[in-house]
Amino acid sequence: MGFQKPTGTQDLLPGVVEKWQYVEGKARDLCRRFNYREIRTPIFEQTSLFVRGVGETTDIVEKEMYTFDDKGNRSMTLRPEGTAGVVRAYVENKLYGEPDVSKLYYIGPMFRYERPQAGRQRQFHQFGVEALGAVDPAIDAEVIALGYQLCVELGLKDVKVEINSVGNATSRAEYRETLLGFLRPMKDTLCKDCQSRMERNPLRVLDCKVDQDKFVGAPSILDSLDEESLSHFAKLQGYLDDFGVDYAVNNRLVRGLDYYTLTAFELKAQGIGAIDTVGGGGRYNGLVGDIGGPDQPGIGFGIGLERIQLILEHQNIEVTTLAPLDVYFVALGEAADREVNRLLFKLRQSGLSGERDYLGRKMKAQMKSADRFKARYTAILGDDELERGEISLKAMDTGEQQTVKLDDLVATVRGNN
Repeated sequence: MGFQKPTGTQDLLPGVVEKWQYVEGKARDLCRRFNYREIRTPIFEQTSLFVRGVGETTDIVEKEMYTFDDKGNRSMTLRPEGTAGVVRAYVENKLYGEPDVSKLYYIGPMFRYERPQAGRQRQFHQFGVEALGAVDPAIDAEVIALGYQLCVELGLKDVKVEINSVGNATSRAEYRETLLGFLRPMKDTLCKDCQSRMERNPLRVLDCKVDQDKFVGAPSILDSLDEESLSHFAKLQGYLDDFGVDYAVNNRLVRGLDYYTLTAFELKAQGIGAIDTVGGGGRYNGLVGDIGGPDQPGIGFGIGLERIQLILEHQNIEVTTLAPLDVYFVALGEAADREVNRLLFKLRQSGLSGERDYLGRKMKAQMKSADRFKARYTAILGDDELERGEISLKAMDTGEQQTVKLDDLVATVRGNN
């Protein structure tokens, strides 16, 4: 074969894509119930948006972005995450002028150049929500609860949340000095990325996957929180307790993006080995201002849909993959074949689903197709039935067969729904 899909991408074929539609449908329904509205932003943006919004010291910006110069010699990047683009749209379209909190959600592809592995692709898909305009910890709890509830309603096992506070600017500055005092003596033993980031953003060092064993005795950021940060974190935990969300405090959790303030969290479920993180997020009170908007707070999360599918499969959770067909038509004879075409279109116009044979196969082969499509009914029309203005309708689950008038077929099928 001359062409193959790019490394780190996948074809979602019929029979599989329905599983994705099931998860996406659950997410959309939850957003409806929580009063979040969909937003769709471009798949590529100015590179500087992600450098400023995601952070120069992140793995995403330093190593993973798909960046290119367009025909106007402008640097563009395929979006590696959803938040920066949503915040840019929030600022550019002046959504901050609305009287209520902007509660938004998105579903779509993201792009990062990294080594493909289970649950991690170069083109991957995320469901995410963003709530902009409120600093109240109640909205933090709502966002976390929405993500948690999605996992629960999908039937994932051992769903839990890990939370932390990464503080405000004041407490982060204090913690920065405390952490540097811990890290500097071991600087020469750390990986090159950690050495590079230590002075620029030492909190990012704690997120390193190479040197984790060296940070066991690292000071906790919770010990550096000021009164404001402590109060926010305590209220958040109270709201999560009220909701019955299963959570635990993880004082090492800092997340991999630079824009987080106060709340940081991850959603977890029983996975495959170390693959148990479904998604995560946090609060980003300075991001809107960094991107050029007014000083507006925000909080959100992103959930990896590939990771969801992997865990659903690992936990043997069955989801609906193919909606049953309402009617499969079998035509016996040239005149009957044309009438079946008319009936099929009329059925579809009415909101029901239908199919017919287009390969000129015998009746036995057509009936096998009806079984493969899990048709509720098979409608069989021959030239003799056509002359009488009738059609045979067979219920596939019971085998019961009846004769109905051609003009009554749609009403009969609908009445038996």
